[in-house]
Amino acid sequence: MHKHGIPLLFASPVTSVSAQSCRLQFDGRVPPSFGVAGFDTPNNFFSETNVLGAGLSFSQLIQLPAISASLFDIETIPIEVTISDASIFNGQTGFRRAELLPASNSGIDNSTTGIKTLHFSIGKDAQRPLNLSHEYQLVFFESNDFSTNQFVLKTGSILGGDTAVDPDILQLFGNVNQTPSKLLFSVPFLDGVFTTLLTTQVFFSAGGDPLEAVTQVISNDVSGQGQFHFGLLKKPTDAVGDITRNRFQEDGIDEGIIFGGIFQEDSSAGCVSLRP
Repeated sequence: MHKHGIPLLFASPVTSVSAQSCRLQFDGRVPPSFGVAGFDTPNNFFSETNVLGAGLSFSQLIQLPAISASLFDIETIPIEVTISDASIFNGQTGFRRAELLPASNSGIDNSTTGIKTLHFSIGKDAQRPLNLSHEYQLVFFESNDFSTNQFVLKTGSILGGDTAVDPDILQLFGNVNQTPSKLLFSVPFLDGVFTTLLTTQVFFSAGGDPLEAVTQVISNDVSGQGQFHFGLLKKPTDAVGDITRNRFQEDGIDEGIIFGGIFQEDSSAGCVSLRP
């Protein structure tokens, strides 16, 4: 498994940085006592109803892998989101998807206004590898009217992208309604380590290293509010017509992605946590 961390900062330059002491907007870090059954009922961490295949429950999709914690998981544990052949959401037969949405993130709440910093770490599961001939959306911010993703973290073979690019990388794109969509940051998706990240200014670290700014503040339209998604949205390999329906997905899917340290800070005063 690999560790990566990705915090996303919206709207304004950082004026000060610190260890984790900023006011939290939401916190998706679950304690060891929170079993998979807890994801099926109303809770303080994630929605129990979206996004998952028809007839499925989150306790069937969530794994709690016995691995080392990510950068900001001090007394909390990593969680894994998995997909299978049954991961068909809302009749989207061209996709396989399962995503966690923060419980308090209604689409019009304060997590999508002002200056916020979104933290998460992401890692691979060697026992449930992704099929990199497909494009995957791993983390994205979907507008409240469902018209765009204001940012999206992808891996795999990007539909319509450069086929010479290594698919085993993480690529963070800005608002997908821009033509072409702006690549904000990319990094190899390493095995056995968590990667930690931020947008519209990107901070990054591998393993237990403190976060460091890897971009300047980048112009990117994040208007429209919306919801944050953490999981797997696996697209088909062909991009003809309506890709959400009747496109190719192979049988026997058993894939997963591991998350840790999901939380959001209020950075209106310039506060961004670079280490626990």
